[in-house]
Amino acid sequence: MTTQIPILTADEAIRIAGNFREQFAASSNHRDRQRLLPFDEIEQLKRSGLLAIRVPKAFGGAELDFITFCQVLRLLSAGDPNIAQAIAPQFTNLEKLRLYGSHAQQQRYFSQVLSGSLMSNAAAEKGGNHIGDVQTALHRTPQGWRLQGKKAYSTGSLYSSIILVTALHPDGGRAAVFVPNDRPGVHVRDDWDGMGQRTTASGTTEYEDVAIADEEILPIPAFGQRRTHEGGFAQLIHSAIDAGIAEAALAEGCRYGREHARVLRESGVSSATEDPYVLHTVGEMAIITHGAQALLERGAHLLDRAVPGSFSATGATDRWLAEASIAIAEAKYATTNASLQVSEMLFRLGGASATTAAHNLDRHWRNARTHTTHDPVSYKARAVGDFYLNGALPPINTKI
Repeated sequence: MTTQIPILTADEAIRIAGNFREQFAASSNHRDRQRLLPFDEIEQLKRSGLLAIRVPKAFGGAELDFITFCQVLRLLSAGDPNIAQAIAPQFTNLEKLRLYGSHAQQQRYFSQVLSGSLMSNAAAEKGGNHIGDVQTALHRTPQGWRLQGKKAYSTGSLYSSIILVTALHPDGGRAAVFVPNDRPGVHVRDDWDGMGQRTTASGTTEYEDVAIADEEILPIPAFGQRRTHEGGFAQLIHSAIDAGIAEAALAEGCRYGREHARVLRESGVSSATEDPYVLHTVGEMAIITHGAQALLERGAHLLDRAVPGSFSATGATDRWLAEASIAIAEAKYATTNASLQVSEMLFRLGGASATTAAHNLDRHWRNARTHTTHDPVSYKARAVGDFYLNGALPPINTKI
């Protein structure tokens, strides 16, 4: 009998995510130092209902809004950004299914998610002249469809039951292919060795003559030609993860300042919690963190405004979708800077002891520096400037 996960309200989702934040944070240092993959933690998330909060109501889901979603993901990231990034592909996959899937495909895969399934993705490849170039391809054979190729950065693939693989379609354009992890010819490698985000399971996946059924293929013939919310939503996810890293570094700095930091004799105070320079540093960390969070929520709000229209008879205007993309680009720029700045600033709260391996405070900066390389924020600032100065809409892609 299929197990049905809870269908959560917005308040329930935020409360549960907050509980997970505390649970994950308590053991994140140990997982990072030992590179312990969070299988148990992700299993708990599967059962909680949080991984299904964007399943449409028409298919039995909660379809919580983007503001609630980004709060949930930010809280999970504040607990452990590795876990937040590992489960993030689930949500981009759900939106892709909603945009491009047939009714039968939507019924099938939304139902699986409501039963606790986790989907990862495999889009990026090494090589090629441009980021996003794809060589992995679907082929027609006398025996049916076959998938052939190799993917890098297949985030979450060790934890999932299905990988959504981006491939070239022989009829033109691209396709997203639902591939069960255990299908013959699928090889999932645990070879991710980044300095940060060490337990995201972002390793290599290979597909050697993998048999694919018709119903497992989502054709996307107009890839990159029609503006949707897909790119903005992907960037909202990365922004929420970065915002969570900044929040985690702020919390760690406050804890370290209360429990471990010492003061100079010349300060005239007896505790680091009274030192004006410590107070200034923590205050600046909080201002940077919460300013970035505000831009994150603004981006989510504009996405909530734009997306319902894109599924109506008239459709959303390019303008609303573009405005949402620009707002999210602003959020991504701010959360990138916040995660990097705040994770570095926490070392101002302690002396040499703050750099010891036991405290492992550098994991916040390593996580921030690793995750923020995902997208070029300089191009985001350029797109924002072009929009406000010249009225130019942002390009149609998943990076801005």
